[in-house]
Amino acid sequence: MSLRRTIVGLAVLVAIGVTNVASAHKAGVSTARIDLAGRRVAVEINGLGRDFEKATGVRIAERRSGDVNPVALAINGSKLTGYVIAHASVHAGGVRCTPDSGRARAIGTHVLVSLVWTCPDDGSALTYRVTLFQAVDATARHVAVITSPRGERTLVFDAQSPRAELGGARASIWQVMARFVVAGIEHIFLGYDHIAFLLAVILWGRRLLPLVKVVTAFTVAHSVTLTLAVLDIVVLPSSIVEPLIAASIAFVAAENFFVRDIVKRWRITFLFGFIHGFGFASALREFGLPKGTIVPALVSFNLGVEIGQAAIICIAVPLLLWIGHLGKRRRAGSGSAGQNPVFVYTCSSVILALALYWLVQRTLLA
Repeated sequence: MSLRRTIVGLAVLVAIGVTNVASAHKAGVSTARIDLAGRRVAVEINGLGRDFEKATGVRIAERRSGDVNPVALAINGSKLTGYVIAHASVHAGGVRCTPDSGRARAIGTHVLVSLVWTCPDDGSALTYRVTLFQAVDATARHVAVITSPRGERTLVFDAQSPRAELGGARASIWQVMARFVVAGIEHIFLGYDHIAFLLAVILWGRRLLPLVKVVTAFTVAHSVTLTLAVLDIVVLPSSIVEPLIAASIAFVAAENFFVRDIVKRWRITFLFGFIHGFGFASALREFGLPKGTIVPALVSFNLGVEIGQAAIICIAVPLLLWIGHLGKRRRAGSGSAGQNPVFVYTCSSVILALALYWLVQRTLLA
């Protein structure tokens, strides 16, 4: 009974912690395209409508879909452009350049703010400083693609690195690839729904080969839709994809109460992998793809996702086998083997509850 109480207690703590994390607002990655033409700097900033809502206190997004309402945006556009001007600026030396009034327009769930900064013609270096959405989420990041006569390069800004010189050298392809590998790894470790799906799938795992099939099928499928979506061949709106991801997690968690053999589970993970791929694509789009290196960036992001998945599996599988071994020892003489049912059912219940919470949040409460 002590093992059972320990397992249940740990599961409850995990459920409380993950639910708190799931309900906290995390700002999406904002992006910018910056065009340098002499001392005139044109900046287009793309941010999630709901991030602008949190930052400015105005209501511009539809409650369910998250799409930005053009009428509400037209009414509150000056507040959004004012916020951007205050938190994303161009400087010449130590002098702040002069912005125009700017304009904001709706693009699905995002807002695109266009500004033109005019800098003094004194030959000083131009720098870009950005602190967008950091009051909403201290970990908020901003990706800027800078185009100039010297070529195109990509910079990443956060609270620790809020500024950079605009006239620097173009990033090498290896720097771009390294940046997107890290982005893929971060997305997996911060993607609590994807982690929940993986854990639900492997909870009954006892042998290596079925686990390899399950993970491989999921990887192949989500790689296909990730590529198709990023290349604009097949695109699904997030209002459809995100609830489907939650539903897929609920399905595999519920299935654990009826099916213990995961030998054939690779088929369902292959199907659900297509859905999760669209979710990965949405994250990659928010991070921003450099025009000249789309393919290397895409491959690198996908590689980062696989590295993150492999790390989770390498941590989870030995732990599951150890717990199963404990259960086998406690059932010595009964002839039973394999994973501890109490542990699997408890964890599946927690994951199912989270999945249903996400499903409601992404449909009825979105």
